Amino acid sequence: MPGEKGPQDACGVFGVWAPGEEVAKLAYFGLYALQHRGQESAGIATSNGEQILVYKDMGLVSQVFDETALGALQGHLAVGHCRYSTTGGVTWENAQPTLGATHNGTVALGHNGNLTNSADLVNLVAERYGAQRRGELARGNTTDTALVTALLAGDADHTLEATALEVLPKLRGAFSLVFMDERTLYAARDPQGVRPLVLGRLERGWVVASETPALDIVGASFVREVEPGELIAIDEQGLRSTRFAPIDRAGCVFEYVYLARPDTSINGRSVHAARVEMGRVLANEHPVEADLVMPVPESGTPAAVGYAQASGIPFGQGLTKNAYVGRTFIQPSDTLRQLGIRLKLNPLRDVIRGKRLVVVDDSIVRGNTQRALIRMLREAGAAEVHVRISSPPVKWPCYYGIDFASRAELIANGLGPAEIGSSLGADSLGYISESGMIAATEQSESQLCTACFTGDYPITLPPEHQLGKGLLEQAELPLGSPEDGLHSLSVGAGGGTALDHP
Repeated sequence: MPGEKGPQDACGVFGVWAPGEEVAKLAYFGLYALQHRGQESAGIATSNGEQILVYKDMGLVSQVFDETALGALQGHLAVGHCRYSTTGGVTWENAQPTLGATHNGTVALGHNGNLTNSADLVNLVAERYGAQRRGELARGNTTDTALVTALLAGDADHTLEATALEVLPKLRGAFSLVFMDERTLYAARDPQGVRPLVLGRLERGWVVASETPALDIVGASFVREVEPGELIAIDEQGLRSTRFAPIDRAGCVFEYVYLARPDTSINGRSVHAARVEMGRVLANEHPVEADLVMPVPESGTPAAVGYAQASGIPFGQGLTKNAYVGRTFIQPSDTLRQLGIRLKLNPLRDVIRGKRLVVVDDSIVRGNTQRALIRMLREAGAAEVHVRISSPPVKWPCYYGIDFASRAELIANGLGPAEIGSSLGADSLGYISESGMIAATEQSESQLCTACFTGDYPITLPPEHQLGKGLLEQAELPLGSPEDGLHSLSVGAGGGTALDHP
């Protein structure tokens, strides 16, 4: 539905160290493979060993970069980022990678996840570096990423690596980070490993990325996951690993349900296989007599395949999707808005007419899209519409990097499945059980975060007033006038930014 916001991914991150390669183009294609994780802005930073240059702007990866922009990004290492905002507004200032001064050079950083102790970090920045705003904070950045970048400034007695090992244990929440100075690429992951982060090998270098398809697209072979609580450094001396916190794994189960690409593997489990298995479990838990199993494309397709396999009901495509409808900055007119979901999906009437349908989707948030979809299927001649959902009811907000609707807007907050089904206009509604979903991931329940379904948050949360997307815009920061005395900033057309040494 126009204006209807489903569960939004946090961000995609990519890093490459590869002397002799066109690292900016590798980062571009890596981000292209991660576009599903964030569509608001995109950026790439490169270093030639002496200077870091970053180019970023609002929009999709393919809209932000062209051959000219990529050609200007020279060097042997790069970090890239595509963003969906979970802390801080949708502004150019909040696009990543962020840039910051250190006592020994510069740091460029990309972050996937969401920190829960940003209020404490604001105080820590002021305590360590004084009331004078510096770097990204001075230029209006209001993200938790800017706070981490500021903390990495360090002092003359510490390298960036030593500073990172001192700062990372102070961060709470979800963070998969890629960052670099002029000569070294770094990757770090929170002790819970909430968001995915993987390591790959090139013939002449190394790659880190949010998901394995980003390795595939640049021809890198998968080596392993970056471990929870691990900091990796890659430079001309090779790769070295340091543990900054013990593993306390609580990976996001919603990555398996919806967020990750189906061709991704997380902690040894194929996401596509997990989703097909969820469909099989769903068929066993919520059988129904029907003529056709059909997915809501694309996210419902693997589970619909599994449901059809387990139930013996034929699988079919009852909806066609406009392949060119992605993120658009053009708002539909009132007339088009009333047509709603037809901007993205249209029914195949000959397939649907007279059929008892099982419609499989991955989740229900507000329910507006499903309600419009069911109405559209009935208008196309469906005899019955039975909705099956391959995740349990979403009842709680996520503070670790998924931007769900507020709890008051979640349809499952206060309504049971039968009431929700009636509200949507479905003949029946069935959600997979929590145990069935977890079993399909082949992960231990104790090593997964299921907070959006259960309200059981594995990382302790601060008071409610210290949470929220606009926290840093609303807070009275204990920082003074915006002034950056360490480095000079130059901004070029289209969002190009160079950070030069004084």
